[in-house]
Amino acid sequence: MRKSTFLKLAGLAALTFTTSAAVAGTLDDVKKKGFVQCGTNTGLPGFAAPNDKGEWSGFDVDYCRAVASAIFGDKTKAKFTPLNAKERFTALQSGEIDILIRNTTWTISRDTSLGLEFAGVNYYDGQGFMVNSKKLPDIKSALQLSGASICVQAGTTTEMNMADYFKANKMEYNPVVFEKIEEANAAYDSGRCDAYTTDQSSLYGVRLSLSNPDDHMVLPEIISKEPFGVVVRQGDAQWADVARWVHNALLNAEEAGITQANVEEMKKSDSPEIKRLLGTEPETKIGVDLGLENDWVVKIIKNVGNYGEIFERNIGTGSPLKIARGINALWTKGGLQYGIPIR
Repeated sequence: MRKSTFLKLAGLAALTFTTSAAVAGTLDDVKKKGFVQCGTNTGLPGFAAPNDKGEWSGFDVDYCRAVASAIFGDKTKAKFTPLNAKERFTALQSGEIDILIRNTTWTISRDTSLGLEFAGVNYYDGQGFMVNSKKLPDIKSALQLSGASICVQAGTTTEMNMADYFKANKMEYNPVVFEKIEEANAAYDSGRCDAYTTDQSSLYGVRLSLSNPDDHMVLPEIISKEPFGVVVRQGDAQWADVARWVHNALLNAEEAGITQANVEEMKKSDSPEIKRLLGTEPETKIGVDLGLENDWVVKIIKNVGNYGEIFERNIGTGSPLKIARGINALWTKGGLQYGIPIR
C-alpha cells in the first residue's frame, strides 16, 4: 500500500473514532449529573402534561421515569424538557436532552439523516381527523372534508400525510398551520378550522382540553402508520441499549404477570425466565453488562409498573382518554407489542 493512501485511511479511521467518541458515554454522563433529561411534549393529556404545580404525568412521562428507575432506582431522577415538534430533534442532537420520548414517529429519513436512533416502538398509532359534530352534523367521514380548513401542527409527518391523503382522494383543502400544539388547539376550539388532524391518540387528548368536549367527534378513518419511538443519538450503543431494553423489560414484565403489587413476591419464582428478568438468576450478568445493577427491572416495576400498568392508568380504559389497547396489546393477546427476550 502506498504511504499516502495509508495515511488517508488512517486519518479517516481517526476521524470516525473521534466522531463516535464525541457522542458516546451518555450513560456515564447521566450517572455523573444524577438525573436523566427527557424531551417530551409541551402538554398532551394522557401522554405528557404538567399540572398547575409543574408536576408531570402521562404515558411518555412514565417511560422516562422507567429509564431513571433502571439507572438510579429512583423515578424522581427524571427531569423534563417540553419541546414542540420543530425543536425536539435539535434538542436531542445538541445534547440539551439525553433521550426523546415524545409521540415521535419512526421513519427512515429520521433514522438515517438526522443522526438519531430509534430504540423501539412504545405506541402504535395512526393519523386521524376530528370535527365539531354540533357545527358539522353531516360529517361522518374524512372523505367528506373536501374544501375544509384543517388545523395542523408544523414540522410533523402529519402535514405530509394530510397532503398525500387529500391528493390521493382528489380533494381540495385549506391547511391552517401552527408552530405550537397549544396554538392549533386554541384555533380549532375557537372555530377557526373545520377540522383538526393529528395522531388519533392525540386527538382524544386534545378533545379533553376543549371548551365542550362532547361536541367533538373523532372520525373513523386512520390515514397513516405512526409508530411512536423512544429516540436517542446515534453513535452511543450503550445508551441505545439502555433505552431499548427498558422498553423490552416493560413488555416482558407484563407478559410474565409481574406488576408493582407482586414484584417482590415474584423474585422468589422458580421460573428461569422470571429469574433472568428480575436479576435473581445465580451469577447473572445481564444488568451489569448493560451498565446497570442486576435488579434494574425490579427497580423499574416497583416505580412505574409494567407496560400494561403504564398504559392503563394514563391512556387506557381506566383513564379519562379511555383508549382501548387495540394493536398495542401484547402479541399473546392479538396485538403488536412484543418484548424481545431478556436472556
